[in-house]
Amino acid sequence: MSGGEAIPDNPPADREPPSEMESGRRLHRLPGHGGRHDLIKVRRFVLQWFQDGVGWGLTARLAFQSLGVVYGDIGTSPMYLYASTFSDGIKHDDDVLGVLSLILYTLTLIPLVKYGFVVLRATHNGEGGTFALYSLICKHARVGLHGQPTIEDDDEDEDEDQKNEVSKDAREMASRLKSKLEDSEFAKYALLVASMFCAAMVIGDGVLTPCISVLSAVGGIKQTIESMTQGLVVGISIAILMGLFAAQRLGTERVGSCFAPVMCVWFVINGGIGLYNLLKYDPSVVRALDPRYIVRYFNRNGKEAWISLGGVVLATTGSEAMFADVGHFSVRAVQLSMCVVVYPALVLAYVGQAAFLTKNPHLVVDAFFKSIPGTLYWPVFVVAILASVIASQALISGTFSIVQQSHSMGCFPPVTIVHTSSKSPGQIYVPEVNWLLMVACVAVTVSFQTTAGICNAYGMAVVLVMVLTTSFLVLIMVMIWKVNLLLVVSFVATIGTTELAYLTSVLYKFPQGGYLPLTFAGVLMLIMYTWSDVQRRRHHYELHHRISPDEDSIGAGATTHHSLSRLPGIAVFHSDGDPAPLHGIPPVFKHYVANIPALHSVVVLVSIRTVHVARVRIEERMTFSCVGPPEMRMYRCVARYGYEDGKRRRSGESGHVAFEEMMVKVLMEFVRANVVGLELVEEMKQIERAWDDGVVHLIGEYEMIAGEGCGFWKRLLVDWGYGLLRKIVWRRSGPRMFDLPCSRTVRVGMTYQL
Repeated sequence: MSGGEAIPDNPPADREPPSEMESGRRLHRLPGHGGRHDLIKVRRFVLQWFQDGVGWGLTARLAFQSLGVVYGDIGTSPMYLYASTFSDGIKHDDDVLGVLSLILYTLTLIPLVKYGFVVLRATHNGEGGTFALYSLICKHARVGLHGQPTIEDDDEDEDEDQKNEVSKDAREMASRLKSKLEDSEFAKYALLVASMFCAAMVIGDGVLTPCISVLSAVGGIKQTIESMTQGLVVGISIAILMGLFAAQRLGTERVGSCFAPVMCVWFVINGGIGLYNLLKYDPSVVRALDPRYIVRYFNRNGKEAWISLGGVVLATTGSEAMFADVGHFSVRAVQLSMCVVVYPALVLAYVGQAAFLTKNPHLVVDAFFKSIPGTLYWPVFVVAILASVIASQALISGTFSIVQQSHSMGCFPPVTIVHTSSKSPGQIYVPEVNWLLMVACVAVTVSFQTTAGICNAYGMAVVLVMVLTTSFLVLIMVMIWKVNLLLVVSFVATIGTTELAYLTSVLYKFPQGGYLPLTFAGVLMLIMYTWSDVQRRRHHYELHHRISPDEDSIGAGATTHHSLSRLPGIAVFHSDGDPAPLHGIPPVFKHYVANIPALHSVVVLVSIRTVHVARVRIEERMTFSCVGPPEMRMYRCVARYGYEDGKRRRSGESGHVAFEEMMVKVLMEFVRANVVGLELVEEMKQIERAWDDGVVHLIGEYEMIAGEGCGFWKRLLVDWGYGLLRKIVWRRSGPRMFDLPCSRTVRVGMTYQL
């Protein structure tokens, strides 16, 4: 089932004025229902409900489930963080306190403060991730490159209310920034490319997380079984990874419900063992709360301390998953689980290991497993294996959400998006992406064998995503939230500076594995940019070549040797998901009339839209309006379906019959409501006669090629790049979901010269 897309409320500024017939008989739904505006209100309420977590009972349940999906990555960092930071061993007793101080302040500033309380405010339609930030900016400023209107819903009233709470200087600064972004073509492209790059890095992170988590956990068995070879560790890790990806088809809710108890036990064990080690070995390590230990650590170690930041930053791995996965749960649920369970457990775990290392500095390579009390080793090892598997879930679920968002923005080829929950619209499963991630994870595990090189690559992906997220967030704080400039500067000076320091450190490790996430991101960027650019060119082509809904324009496509004749029956012209039917008649219709100068007695231009709700009420499912003069008997129909409606259509044996009957029923209601007198009787007879004569479905299909005179690079992009993507993707357009009968389906092809 394809992901839902936003339905614009406002047409483009260059749209032709509606004809008298269209303005007089604008829209119709079955009587007694508010129609589209009610649907938008319902959608906004549902999204706000999930975003704010209305009802503490539901919030608590979602918070518990989020433990098994969101926090596996950040929760397993204690297994390898100290080993990665002290790769050359501990050279001074106070170095442990310096690193612990770095960990505590980093863990507080980035996962807790930045993501837990700031970034989670920047959701868009209940979804998180980089494209959610980009969509939020596009919603408030005309910086999108695909021609969609900026404001999807009527938020002006909310903005007016906010104006009373912000200063005049903040409003003026927001206005100036908005104007500069809208007037700069470079800024528009930079925002899109940056969002694509960040999304690609998160997907690349989704490849690295399973590898490092599973390898580090399985490697712990070598502490007790000396005969265990690294090759066997790799083999076991691959088997676990394949099982994890095979379980994704069960859906986030089932996976989260199964994994959440394990992660809850894992955090309790980490916190308990950390507290035990703190009291047993050295309670005085709490001195690390003094930031002066950080200064002394750098003064003492210089360049080596700076390089070690690449290991410390692993304490923040999985922070982006909090934002990317928020659509699977709710903002309050993620915040609740972070503050009550995750953060306290991690603090105790790192403090306890630091206390252990002050007495056993020579065991830093295996600090996590060596610090476990002997009687608890095997139970903790089993839970560690399970936790490492779950750690992969956070980025896998986040990858699914990012792919859905990028597809809805026109920046990713069509993929199969399966909604796994009727209660939460954000819980999805993308089969194609899931299996590609599995292949990539297995390849990385086989190539690197150990966690050393993967840690270098991992840190690069994490920090780049954090820096780009902060950059987007600053724009949102100034332009949308209208935050006081002093607070913005303070945010950049603390969190932004911290992230830049970590970025300089991980860039130093580029040759040791840091190139891997950039390679992943480069390949994904190429795919996303190619698809996005051609879709943007297609959009402008359709806007330029669309025809106005009047009889002369419709008949202009007919040849000069034949007049436009009418055939018996109803022709349902499917639009293949293009936006033109909402604003005019698609160019492929003119192409059809030019080559076959005949129309059926009743013509319905249908556009299928999937919205972000489980089910759309039957009374609100179809919207009709007239196209052209009444005697043409041409109508535009926008059919909206929820993702659960799509499942019911696919499971039915006669989905097209139900669709046709509903369409004709709503069409006749529309005619009764807008036509009076003898014209009503005549038009009803024409529709009934056409229904008796049968229905034929016409599906528009498009091929994009570079136009004459185009340069080499444009031909390479359109003809080769986009053409290859079109051949390998599984195109699931709206009409195919109805199981249309082959005997009554005609495909109309058209070539766009871009």
